[in-house]
Amino acid sequence: MALTITVLEGDETGQELLDQALRVMAPDVLGFDVTLDRYDLSLAKRRETDNAIVHDAARAMRDSGFGIKAATVTPEGKDDVGSPNRILREEVNGKVIIRTGRRIPGVTPVGGTHFPIAVVRMAVDDAYGAKQWREGEEGSPDEIAYRTEKITRSTCRAVAEYAFRTAARMSGKVYGGPKWTVSPVYEGMLKEEMDAAATRHPSVVYEPVLIDATYAGLIGGAAQAPLVIPALNRDGDCLSDLVMPMFGSIAGAESVLLAFDEDLETDVAMAEAPHGTAPRARGQGHRQSHGDDPVVRRDPPLRRGSRPRGRRPGFPRGLRVRARGDRRRSAHVRPRWHGVDQRFHDRRHPADQDEARGLVVAGNYGVTPAAAAARSRRCRASRLS
Repeated sequence: MALTITVLEGDETGQELLDQALRVMAPDVLGFDVTLDRYDLSLAKRRETDNAIVHDAARAMRDSGFGIKAATVTPEGKDDVGSPNRILREEVNGKVIIRTGRRIPGVTPVGGTHFPIAVVRMAVDDAYGAKQWREGEEGSPDEIAYRTEKITRSTCRAVAEYAFRTAARMSGKVYGGPKWTVSPVYEGMLKEEMDAAATRHPSVVYEPVLIDATYAGLIGGAAQAPLVIPALNRDGDCLSDLVMPMFGSIAGAESVLLAFDEDLETDVAMAEAPHGTAPRARGQGHRQSHGDDPVVRRDPPLRRGSRPRGRRPGFPRGLRVRARGDRRRSAHVRPRWHGVDQRFHDRRHPADQDEARGLVVAGNYGVTPAAAAARSRRCRASRLS
């Protein structure tokens, strides 16, 4: 019997990436038969059907148990169709969204973050789907906006339990939490379930931290071990958008919507794109054909701090390494160019450039500026000869 996966098509770059992801889901690649049940969730189709297509896709995914979703456009108008994500999550009874940041090969993480960080957030309730209204004359200083939010004990329990189970699998610790001191009734419900899950999983390290201190801790080096961070819906959305770029790119993150049965075992799993449709990147890159099956190839952007090959970090433009001994030594030299006055970058002042070379080389090698400037001139002469 073939495995059925519900495919939820999207918009712009989201659809382009989905098409390429489905290439590896062919039976000859996976080793077993797969049936792809497709539903068009593009903005045009959602408007045409007034979101009926979203409800149909959610029912199909509930039956299959598996789904993969492309990024979709969310229109800004309050009377438009809105985002399909809330409908999907509510229709399949999704409780948890887990987004995990991991090391991307060749990309240096921010702040020395090397261990994976998983954000386990509510998939429903809280600020999303809350009742909203306004009172008073529109545009007047006395106009008031209201929002009524709610969370359920079952959702809090699912988030807390799954966070501790994930931490046990990762050999990590549960870190963070809501702002339970300011909101002991509302946000305190999640904290109560986190404490209860800690008693059920005594082997898991548990460090509850207020949400604002969690942000500070992530930047300040708290991730010295694998972390799992349980969070409210909106807190987790913002938190994951901070955590994912710490590893290089939000597009490289894992994002999975999960629905559970009564025993909190996974009932429905939907992999989704956390990165949005990226309209400016749509259609970029060149196409390279592999037989009859073209594939979009994208050249990776230069990372901050990248430099042309052959130039030692900290040296002005045009000065290149010549001797093998220089290359060996340059591997142990820290850049000092940014400590030089900005005027030395101006190529219209060669005298200032010579002075800059002297200062930089002197700082790196411990020689006098005059000797360093002479060495620079010899290097330039040998390069021109």
